[in-house]
Amino acid sequence: MLKATLKSVLARKLRLVLSGLAVVLGVMFVSGSFVLTDTLDRSFKSLFTTIYTDVDVQVALKPKIEGDDQDGALAGTLSGDDLKAVQSVDGVRSAVGDVTGSARPIGENGKVLTTSGAPRMGMAWRDGGQQQLREGRPPQRDDEIAINAYLAKTGGFQVGERMSVVTLETKKDFTVAGIFDYPGNRDSLGGELTTAFTEPVAQQLLLGEPGAYSGITVRAADGVAEDALRQRIQQRLGDGYQVKTGEELAKDQADAIGEGLAFFNYILLGFAGIALFVGIFIILNTFSIIVAQRTRELALLRAMGASRKQLVGTVVLEAVVIGLIASVVGLGAGIGVGALLANIFSSVGGGSLQLAGIAVPASAVISSFAVGIIVTVLAAVLPALRASRIPPVAAMREAATPDRPLTRPTIAGAVLAAAGGGLLWYGFSDAALWFIMSGLLTAFVGVALLTPLISRPVVSLIGKLLAWSMPGTLGRRNSARNPRRTAITAAALMVGIALITGVSVILASATTSITKVAEGQVKSDLIISGEAQGPGGDATFAPDRLDQVERLPGVDSAFGWYSDRILVDGTQQFAVAVTDVAAMQRQFGLESRSGTFADLPPGQLALDDDMANTLNLKQGGTATVQTTRGEAVTYTVGLVYAKNNVLTNAIVLPVDAARDFRVQQLSNAFVQVRSGTAVADVQQRVEPLFSDNPEITVQDRSAFVRQQASQLDTVLVMIQILLALAILIAVLGVINTLALSVIERTRELGLLRAIGMRRAQVMRMITVESVVISVFGALLGLAVGTALGVAAVRALADEGFTDLGIPWTQLGGYLLLAAVIGVVAAILPAIRAARLNVLQAISYE
Repeated sequence: MLKATLKSVLARKLRLVLSGLAVVLGVMFVSGSFVLTDTLDRSFKSLFTTIYTDVDVQVALKPKIEGDDQDGALAGTLSGDDLKAVQSVDGVRSAVGDVTGSARPIGENGKVLTTSGAPRMGMAWRDGGQQQLREGRPPQRDDEIAINAYLAKTGGFQVGERMSVVTLETKKDFTVAGIFDYPGNRDSLGGELTTAFTEPVAQQLLLGEPGAYSGITVRAADGVAEDALRQRIQQRLGDGYQVKTGEELAKDQADAIGEGLAFFNYILLGFAGIALFVGIFIILNTFSIIVAQRTRELALLRAMGASRKQLVGTVVLEAVVIGLIASVVGLGAGIGVGALLANIFSSVGGGSLQLAGIAVPASAVISSFAVGIIVTVLAAVLPALRASRIPPVAAMREAATPDRPLTRPTIAGAVLAAAGGGLLWYGFSDAALWFIMSGLLTAFVGVALLTPLISRPVVSLIGKLLAWSMPGTLGRRNSARNPRRTAITAAALMVGIALITGVSVILASATTSITKVAEGQVKSDLIISGEAQGPGGDATFAPDRLDQVERLPGVDSAFGWYSDRILVDGTQQFAVAVTDVAAMQRQFGLESRSGTFADLPPGQLALDDDMANTLNLKQGGTATVQTTRGEAVTYTVGLVYAKNNVLTNAIVLPVDAARDFRVQQLSNAFVQVRSGTAVADVQQRVEPLFSDNPEITVQDRSAFVRQQASQLDTVLVMIQILLALAILIAVLGVINTLALSVIERTRELGLLRAIGMRRAQVMRMITVESVVISVFGALLGLAVGTALGVAAVRALADEGFTDLGIPWTQLGGYLLLAAVIGVVAAILPAIRAARLNVLQAISYE
């Protein structure tokens, strides 16, 4: 039996390739994810070790909020006295004050230069550091800077040219005095854009305080251990300071990156799981067709004495062989894909991130073989059991594949679909990811089991649209001939289309909700905002600009807010310090539950009723608030307002609280125009006030909504790209089904050719069959995906999803894509069918 099985596998190489290809792609995704994240993780660890090579100990103020950004500039600044105290510690060879912060260079086109995630930072030039001058000299005057080579290449700057930079202050012009690089002739350490100022200028522009430092870098005297020196400095300064060795800093940074990469890996593995789930349908269908085609062969084995157990073992062994080969090929392909993506990641940052050598972690090898073999065997179990039930007498029949009743799968499908819906509802309501994933899996299996019930009538209806000729009619009838086979093939495509459709409905609903809220509740005519740069680097503007806006003709009211993270009774929250609470109430349509809308006096805060319930607060109650820079302060709840989809999940603090925020500048402002005044006219008056800061934009309400919605479009594109593999595997499933069907119907096709059907007509018949199956799968996916999207939107109603949006254009595009997929999938099977030798086909057994 073993020899017979191996010979059977090797004798049908096309079947082997088609069966294993879906597994190869899934395993490639899994192993590639592990190789990519492992390579990047080791590369970043090497990077941070390099960055902190010249650091024995570093001192910064201890963050007020645990888990906040570790940049000392966020927690506060160090003084010259702190520097002297560190220099006086026994064992310190040298201690130098560091000045770092956010500095965004402006290109020749007047726009701020961007990166692919690396920071845009400013620093005070310091001799003796890792920076090595490549051209020119260090900055010596207040209007001079030095820039790293990567910034010079990105912006096209040369020594002696003028360059503009945005910092805590508005755009300022400088002369490029020098260009520097790093050891090994590297343009940057990791794709960052670095601008170096003189120390006094850096202190003013990056920290906003003359004579201040963001940290202190310490070198130990000969013979003094880093950890011993760290303890001495900690004892000298006290618990209000954060003192770490260079090794600890490198580890902390690497661990933070590692957490991000782990999350990224989970996302990739999640999409790989979807691809493998789709692959199970393909393999199941493949083995079902194979068992049907080998009915006489398997029956002969039974007649010769083979037991049912041996027949099951035969099919399972074939699955193991296919899974093993697919795992090896998929692992090799995954290593290549992981290496390619790692190099692309490095090149996006200008090639500055030096990649560690490509290695294959044990997790990649173990997961590849475990996933590849288990998925293949799991999918082959049902066909194997079916093979074991073939009676010996079937060897004497022409075929033994009668349709079986659909009662059991229909009942099971209904139960699973209902159970999946329940799990999804609970998961969306309580934000429980595992329930959502389990619900999706259960619902998809349930729908797949229900699909044969509707396959024949729906496929017949779709086919009528294409049955305008004899080949089209035959193609329609062929697609409806075996409902189970058609259903499983269509279900594979259904999964990918359903997920994309569901996400599209959710994002369209989010866009619709944002638009409805903006049109129905927000009375602000102009919104002043800037691009977000991350902690410590958000685009902000000076408070006096808001004062100038309020004095402009045509402005009825204007308010702005400072924003930051805070702790409320130990729980981290987002907070805004509002300049005019009454104006905010009018423009945002806020409704008071208790208290009155007026400027919040010092010591009072406001919040919506939902957050008040979450934090167990009520009007007149008190809460301890910790800001990023100040000391803990007890606030009284002065106002509770009805939950509003404009200002959600935010604590409103009085404007004086902003002095203890990490940045004492406004992040947003909102303007209401007087009745009868054209918004465009007022916008033209406001824009010149921010012309010196290209990061700040002044938009009317509709433009601001479009900008926010465009971010959702980016999310959709990313998800579509990641789900493309599942769609590709589904396409392979259609090709696989048609190819095996052509083999199964070889004699039938020969007879059709013998009675006059031309090759072009054969190809058209196969194409119609393929398009019908693909469109059927797409319609299933659209229906299931829309239902999932609607359920998600309803479950998320309390999270701001107030209106349902159906992206009809996108859904139509997905349906059209399915038709194209059907045509493409039919090419190879149709060519094979058309090339059949008529005489050989007629005599085919």
